[in-house]
Amino acid sequence: MHSNGDHPMNTRTKIAALTASAFALSLAAAVAHADDDDHMAADGQERCYGVSLAGENDCASTGNNSCAGTSTTDYDGHAWTYVDEGTCEDIQTPYGPGSLTPVDRP
Repeated sequence: MHSNGDHPMNTRTKIAALTASAFALSLAAAVAHADDDDHMAADGQERCYGVSLAGENDCASTGNNSCAGTSTTDYDGHAWTYVDEGTCEDIQTPYGPGSLTPVDRP
């Protein structure tokens, strides 16, 4: 007999619901952080705009695509991809070098 009227299953159900809620909240926070404009590159990497081929971008600042793999134009100046730190501006494209900031491209 339980003095407080709870059955063992009710307590287990409550614990499971609380655990599931905590997991869902942490997952939602992780997804929100992943969508943050300040995407985190791996150590030794930086964003480089205007160097990715169509469908091969990591993300975009604004404009005609939303994120990874959605660019429809080669060398889109608003789409970026991660490159080794210090190499971006050395990458040559038909429209000029890569850029550390969004650039206008034809």
